[in-house]
Amino acid sequence: MKPAILLVEPMMDAIERELDAAYTVHRLYDASLKTRIQSELGAIRAAVTGGGTGLSADWVARLPALGLVAINGVGTDKVDLAETARRGIHVSTTPGVLTGDIADMAMALLLAVMRRIVEGDRLVRQGRWAAGGQLPLGSRLGGRRLGILGLGQIGRAIARRAEAFDAEILYWNRSPAEMPAGWTAVDTPERLAAEADILVVAVAATPQTESIVSAAVLAALGPEGILVNVARGNVVDETALLHALQQGTIAAAGLDVFRNEPTIDPAFAGLENVVLAPHQGSATLATREDMGRLVLANLADHFAGRTPRTSVNADRIRETHTA
Repeated sequence: MKPAILLVEPMMDAIERELDAAYTVHRLYDASLKTRIQSELGAIRAAVTGGGTGLSADWVARLPALGLVAINGVGTDKVDLAETARRGIHVSTTPGVLTGDIADMAMALLLAVMRRIVEGDRLVRQGRWAAGGQLPLGSRLGGRRLGILGLGQIGRAIARRAEAFDAEILYWNRSPAEMPAGWTAVDTPERLAAEADILVVAVAATPQTESIVSAAVLAALGPEGILVNVARGNVVDETALLHALQQGTIAAAGLDVFRNEPTIDPAFAGLENVVLAPHQGSATLATREDMGRLVLANLADHFAGRTPRTSVNADRIRETHTA
């Protein structure tokens, strides 16, 4: 009999075919299966979900046989890591395989803002260029001071790309780390914003980084400053960000992530100085397939009695259950 798993949201067709071949898959997103899933809760031994969706504490509590939450992404902020560790439930992610795509997305948003790509597209499509309309001049990335908030794998990949555009790299990181010569460490997020022309947010979402991009950080970034967020929506104080964009206390923003996505604050849609994307950082065919295959590998490890290869809480589980 195949082991039972809960699939919280859809994955690529090829990955779902492999899931179906190896497991009894209960698709939570299919409303027609609700009654069946309720009757099978006790048999479900793993859950597969996305980083932006996670698995709520309520669902974790309803799955007594749960041993793995396999996240198809890198965010763990939507899973209770303390409770899963207490119960011995591994939480795995798909690190590394999406780093380049998210860094590319950060650069795409930044260049779209600086070179007014979206505004230019509208100017051409709406016939205003042919009628004599002119696009305001954009700005150059070369020679600008680019501050990266959170210099993990993704932050470093962004920095390397920005260096190729001749930007100067500044950064703040939660813990000291050895960095390439020429990258300048700054001791607080607010000071980083004050010293940078552009602030790119790549910090992991944790309780400690909630609203780390605060009103004070945005004020320090200043009226010529640009914000790019490819991390999580909750690391930015969105009320303060909207006010800063509306009042011109920062110049512009490029955003791939939001609080309460996909139902974002409608005020964003009325702003001309922001480029919006629907959380597409890792959304390339190659990366989504690589992510899915890492999810499959973590599931295979779990059901073979091994520690999932990219478990983020394996050490915490060991500490909890050997204390």
